[in-house]
Amino acid sequence: MYRFLLTPRWWGINLFVVLAIPFCVFMGTWQLGRFEDRVQSHEQAERQPDPSTRAAEPLDELLPVDKVTSGRPAVVTGTYGDQFLVPGRELEDREGFYVLNLLRTDSGKALPVVRGWLPGSTSGVRVPAAPEGEVTVTGDLQASENINSDGVNARGGLPSGQIGMISAATLVNLVPYDVYDAWVTLPEGEAGGAGGAGGSMEPVPAAAPQGSGLDLKAFQNLGYTGEWFVFAAFVLFMWFRLVRREAESVRDVALGLVPEATERAEGAEGSAETTAGAGEKAASTADPAGAPGGTAAKSRETTEA
Repeated sequence: MYRFLLTPRWWGINLFVVLAIPFCVFMGTWQLGRFEDRVQSHEQAERQPDPSTRAAEPLDELLPVDKVTSGRPAVVTGTYGDQFLVPGRELEDREGFYVLNLLRTDSGKALPVVRGWLPGSTSGVRVPAAPEGEVTVTGDLQASENINSDGVNARGGLPSGQIGMISAATLVNLVPYDVYDAWVTLPEGEAGGAGGAGGSMEPVPAAAPQGSGLDLKAFQNLGYTGEWFVFAAFVLFMWFRLVRREAESVRDVALGLVPEATERAEGAEGSAETTAGAGEKAASTADPAGAPGGTAAKSRETTEA
């Protein structure tokens, strides 16, 4: 009954099923692994002490920034240079902007330093001036932002002196010197300044590194896991359903249970044969006008007599 599975048509169906199910299971397992990694990173971050409470270390010893060094206090010495404003940044559900200065070090590279946050718009605002001369700052280390970071403006079109993303890739096009692929945000004791909108600047708290918490992406991975496993089950269900239908058709043919469409086709063929037979019989009984011995010949014989 199941010999139809060896036909070319079913070879194609079987091959698709054999390839699709392992692929769906692999993708579901991979998404589940991503979710478990995020859960594990979140648990490790919860067990570790607050990075900002650890002893400060030189900047170069904490680079490159990863999940372990992110948020750690970094010490760096240099001179403040170019200043930029970073609009569209919220702090405690209030709209405002960051004040960022590039700290030029003895190595020739500059470190972006977020000195603080001010509420309101950047239009016509008076920003506290950065300290002059050589300074040593200690700030919480952060990785360069990307388009997935909170508050980032990747559309561009900002006025001169403003940036939408704190990253080396953005700043290196605006200044004539190299920029560290990292930035620091100053703690509360070093973020103050006189004047400006709303008084002194407020410190910007360090953000947790991306992928270290149970955010929306973690639960998206879990949802994708379920989708891939559902796809695998659906492919298997449809294969069983097709096999069952084909087997029932083969059984009906073997038992002589011909479908109605076939019966109508056979009935039409029988009617055509009957009509053809009747036509042949009528032709055989008719007398052609010029046939020897036919009705016309007998009529001539009678006339002549």
